[in-house]
Order: sequence, then C-alpha cells, then structure tokens
Amino acid sequence: MKTTSVLAASAAVTCLALPALAEPQAEVLHWWTSGGEAKSVAVLQEEFAERGGSWTDMPVAGGGGDAAMTALRARVLSGNAPTAVQLKGPAIQEWYEEGVLADISDVAEEQGWADVLPEQLAAHMKCDGSWCAAPVNVHRVNWMWGNAEILEANGIEMPTTWEEFNAAAEKLQEAGITPLAHGGQAWQDATIFETVVLGMGADFYQQALVELDPEALGSDTMVQVFDQMRTIRGYVDDNFSGRDWNLATAMVMNGEAAFQIMGDWAKGEFLAAGKVPGEDFTCAATPGDGFLYNVDSFAMFDVGGDEDKVAGQNLLAELIVGPSFQETFNLNKGSIPVRSDVSLDAFDMCAHVSAEDMAADAEAGTLLPSYAHGMALRGEPAGAITDVVTAHFNSEMSSDEAVEMLVDAVANAM
Repeated sequence: MKTTSVLAASAAVTCLALPALAEPQAEVLHWWTSGGEAKSVAVLQEEFAERGGSWTDMPVAGGGGDAAMTALRARVLSGNAPTAVQLKGPAIQEWYEEGVLADISDVAEEQGWADVLPEQLAAHMKCDGSWCAAPVNVHRVNWMWGNAEILEANGIEMPTTWEEFNAAAEKLQEAGITPLAHGGQAWQDATIFETVVLGMGADFYQQALVELDPEALGSDTMVQVFDQMRTIRGYVDDNFSGRDWNLATAMVMNGEAAFQIMGDWAKGEFLAAGKVPGEDFTCAATPGDGFLYNVDSFAMFDVGGDEDKVAGQNLLAELIVGPSFQETFNLNKGSIPVRSDVSLDAFDMCAHVSAEDMAADAEAGTLLPSYAHGMALRGEPAGAITDVVTAHFNSEMSSDEAVEMLVDAVANAM
C-alpha cells in the first residue's frame, strides 16, 4: 500500500511538471461565402479539425473582400486581431508595416516552400525576406465563360479578339439573348476593365496598371480601352446594378446570358452545380496575350504569444500549402494549385489550360498581377483607378473625359 501511494504521488507530481500541449486554435476571417467558395473553405476546416484544431469561422460577405478588410481594421484597432486572415498582394506588406503580422518562416522552411512555390508568386508571401503569409492557390482572372448550348445554337465560337466578342454580342442581342452577365459592383467593373487593358498588349498592361506610367494612362490606347468598355456596357441587362458575381454566373448556367468575364472562381460555381466543362459551359482566355493572376493567401496576425493560437497558425500554414489540401481545395474552388509538384490528373480541361498558360506566360514575361484583385497595387492608386472605371461605366462620360480623370486620379493617389 505504502509503495503504491508513493508511486501515485510521484506520478501526480510528474504530470503537474509536464508542460501542457498547446491545442491549435484559429479564428479565421475570410470572404469565401458563395457556394463553391464555402465548399472549398469547409475542406480546410475539416483538415484542421482532423489534426486536433479548433476553428472559429468569421466569414464576411460582399465587395470582393472590401467588407472583410473593413471588419479586419476594426478588429486590429480594438487590439483583438483574428488569428488568420485572407489577404493578398501588397495588402500583406501594408499590414506587415503596421507591425501586426506574425513570422511563419519556421513552418515555411520546415515544409520546404521555397522548393515548390513559383518564385514570382512566393515573393508576394514574404515581408522583408521572411515568410508572412501562406498561399492557397492561383486564380486566373482573365477568363471568359460561355453557355455551351446558347453558343452552339447561335453558331458562335469563343471570341479571340474584342472585335469578335462585339460581333457575337450583336448577334446574340438580335436573337433576344443577353450577351454578357455582369454584376454592377465596382470590383466587377474593374475586372472587365483590366482584361480589356490586357487585350491591348501585355506591355501596355504592365506600363499602365502595374507601373502607373502617366503616358500609358493618358494614351490614345487607353481611350480605346474606354471605348470598348462603353461598347460592353451596352451588352449587359438593365438589372445588373448591385448584382453579386455568383448570381451573374448563375445567369450563364441557367441560359439567361451567354457570356461572363470573371476569374476562375466562377468555374467553382459551375462545378458546384454539377456542370461539366466542355459540355455545359466553355472557357477561354479573354482576348489578348498574358495571364492575370490572383493568389489567395492567409496572413497570420500577431497573437501576443498565445500558445494555442500560435499552434493554430502553424498548423493552418502547414495544411494550406500541403499537397493534399492544395489538390482538394482547388478542385472545389476552380483555381489551380500554387505548388508546382501537385498532379493535375484529377483536374478539368480549363485547369489544364490555366496551368499550361501560366507556365508559358511565366517564361515569356507575361505573367502579370491583377490590379482589380489586389495583386499589383496598393490600396489608394488601385481605388482611384476603380473609381474612374465604375464612374465611366455607369454614366455617359466620354472616353476622353475618363482618360483625363484617370491620369489625375492616379497622380493624386500617389
């Protein structure tokens, strides 16, 4: 009895002396709320739970992430930042400069991210040389989606030039069909705008929307861009104002419109609805050469040394860039894996085209960051451009007036 008591007491003391293992916890702020997006983020939640993590979801719908950023700033200013936040492009570095991001270099180095992530895309995930965000995927922005039945019935091929698109749209209108499904929100207007700019040449896009060269912004070529935007405005239905992007995608799915210009997250909606690429819908790059990319990623915010939250951040970062999640997530989301070593055998024809084009454009120097989706510019100049674009799209403003306003707006935002 005495020996047993001594052993029991000794065991109790030992248990008390051992440090408690951290329970991974994460409050995750994101704007993935549509059908395909919600299905995709659920995959990450499941993997996190399987590894013993406790996930608190903080979805903020609307505005292509604008509303989420408003919510984030309020949380940070109150000293209660979420554990992980969906961020991308220069916004990552902007938050780093505020001194509120965590360093996840230990995870990145242990998992060998530098060996499997394309260098140009990995650069967006670093802050002063340290890893500060985990990339989820690669979206191509300059996609055009078509309703296969409508196009076949009207003898229309996916257009390869804006002239071909305009001709197809005129033919569709004569047949009583809405040519273009569009949501009248500023970021959606900007998405179309940047694809039209790209259609004028990859070099022009680089000069105008990455380098913000005043000569490019004020050029005759930019006047042509706004001319085409005015033409496109005539191809959308009267009820487009305020429509969410996924509802525009549904119009193409349901045969209410022929085309949509939108990144490949639209494909996630088609797939979630059981539609088959090449049969129910078609995909093609918008006119012109080049690949506009949008890389979703998660930045980890400083949690003041909370061991459970730090463990949650490390686990999230590991899972996000892990091969299993990269495949499963991107199959649902419509994007392609950011890792170069993930097989595309399970992916559809549109994903294969995207991956092949990305590799070719990377080699050709025409792999370009999307301005409309926060990859190319910081907030103020990007917002200034978008304000002009949407003002023009929703008024009778002339192209010359829009170009003059564009030059002034960017200059004032610098």
